[in-house]
Amino acid sequence: MDLHTWLTFVAATCVIAISPGSGAVLSMSHGLSFGVRKASATIVGLQLGLLLILLVAGAGVGSLLLASEVAFNAVKVLGACYLIYVGFAQWRSASAAAAAPSEVVAAPGAAVSADAGSWQKRCATGFLTNATNPKGIIFMVAVLPQFLSQERPLALQLAIVAATMVSVDMVVMHSYAASASALRRLLSSPRAMRSQNRVFGGLLMAVGAGLFFVQRGAQVAK
Repeated sequence: MDLHTWLTFVAATCVIAISPGSGAVLSMSHGLSFGVRKASATIVGLQLGLLLILLVAGAGVGSLLLASEVAFNAVKVLGACYLIYVGFAQWRSASAAAAAPSEVVAAPGAAVSADAGSWQKRCATGFLTNATNPKGIIFMVAVLPQFLSQERPLALQLAIVAATMVSVDMVVMHSYAASASALRRLLSSPRAMRSQNRVFGGLLMAVGAGLFFVQRGAQVAK
């Protein structure tokens, strides 16, 4: 991969990473609820999902998904339903936050951290969020080949692409998580916790619902 091609890819990756999406919403949600350190497990999961999509696209399976309407719709529905499930679970956690106000007042953030679950669970949530995102598959299959050269080893180019995408996305997602985490002290009251859970839960459900309207042919044409 030539230097100017790589720099162009870095710019495109930055735009994609910064653009609000399910990964950004999830990073902010977990950053606000659990803090940056625990949100890091979620972000690592997001990167694993990103790498899986890259491998799928690199192996040509992504092209088959785009060529098959049934396969593409299956991935789309799975991803949409999962995001709606995650968002609904967070929306419901607003009731749990309101049910234990004394715990929150006594130790701000403690009650929320107790609901964080294991790092494996947070990592799996991040992984499934990206791995089932049809927009990620569309980007990898329709856009990525434009940055690859047939004259150079494909494996090396994919390794460079993977390292670049993960590095950029890790920085951006941690920035989202850190920005949200900075507001934790301001939003540690039961009412504020309930509101933020409903906001982020609603956003995740909205993003999930939006995936139902992703069109295979229209997106590829772009």
